[in-house]
Amino acid sequence: MIPWLGLEPVFPPAEQALPDPDGLLAAGGDLSEQRLLAAYSQGIFPWFSDGDPILWWSPAERMVLFPEALKVSRSLAKTLRNRLYEVRIDSAFRAVMEACGGPRDGQPGTWIVPAMVDAYCRLHQHGYAHSFEVWEEGELVGGLYGVALGRMFFGESMFSRRRDASKLAFVHMARHLASCGVRMIDCQMHTPHLESLGAQLIPRERFLATLKEQIVQLQPDSMWTYRHQNEPS
Repeated sequence: MIPWLGLEPVFPPAEQALPDPDGLLAAGGDLSEQRLLAAYSQGIFPWFSDGDPILWWSPAERMVLFPEALKVSRSLAKTLRNRLYEVRIDSAFRAVMEACGGPRDGQPGTWIVPAMVDAYCRLHQHGYAHSFEVWEEGELVGGLYGVALGRMFFGESMFSRRRDASKLAFVHMARHLASCGVRMIDCQMHTPHLESLGAQLIPRERFLATLKEQIVQLQPDSMWTYRHQNEPS
């Protein structure tokens, strides 16, 4: 059994998460800014389907990217150099979230339900959630969004409407965050897509230890003043 959360934004220790289903820690509560920030600071994130109670997770193994381990294939490097595109931060946060929650091949629904969109848009308004966007000729063609605490970035989801557009957003994100002193980017769950870009699984214990170190460091104001970039430096 898992605990049902009350009114206070308090969670059980992440180490108490179930082994099956892997990482399920608690249910209930709400998506208030206070609760979401408390969750992320403890290595916990919400993930649930429309019509279900809010479920909170902390898997035994966490998919992360150490920026120095970023992998860029030859074909992607060529696209980074030659493709006519623009990368922005935070110019269309809600649009990125809604695109991430759109229909996908082989997936009957989405966990990015309207309540999640509204909750993370509130985080964005207060400077805790951010989007990296790829634009072509004035059209939003790819991107990703996530939550920032201290020098940690918790990636949530990405989308692509052009070949490699989500990879372009990911590479620019990783390089930008690395330049700001971010040592680890949370990618949550394993996917072949993330693995191809250099992300890897690490034990929960290591993830939580690194998280504790990184969130106590103040986030520099310059971290999110970047807005446009056509080519990687």
